[in-house]
Amino acid sequence: MAGRKQRQWVKPASAPNSEINVTPLVDVVLVLLIIFMVVTPLLEKDILVRVPDTEVEEQPPPDPDDQQLVVQLDKDGGYSINTEKIQPADYVSRLKRMLAAKKPDEKIVFFMADDATNYGRLVVALDGARAAGAKVLGMATELPQNAVIQGTEADPGAAPPAPAPAPAP
Repeated sequence: MAGRKQRQWVKPASAPNSEINVTPLVDVVLVLLIIFMVVTPLLEKDILVRVPDTEVEEQPPPDPDDQQLVVQLDKDGGYSINTEKIQPADYVSRLKRMLAAKKPDEKIVFFMADDATNYGRLVVALDGARAAGAKVLGMATELPQNAVIQGTEADPGAAPPAPAPAPAP
């Protein structure tokens, strides 16, 4: 038995420590706090910048030739271009003349159809506008912003609307 080694166990003096030592963490946080307290007043310095004065540009009034074309279809199949009633036979030629006065990128026609309008008549109107030279066709539920329609508030030459009759008691 002399050739055998015996294992020796050393018993630790204390139990293993599973708690985090927060002293170094507090030291680092305090150093960061001091750094931020010193740097913050330096960041608040104002830098003088000369800015040019602003000028308000007045926009010229809209050109009367810059009106939107609005084709309205009523339930009976009648055509109106900007509320001017036209015959279905004259629709394409009239629209062609109006579009010829516009620049190529401004050849836009909006369509407003009555709910009871026949869908086939609307398609015929769309095809006629394309044949007249319209580049963009649009469907509108309300009048476009710069559409000048006779009989509306946007028309400067229109007579003021008549006052509504008083309701009966």
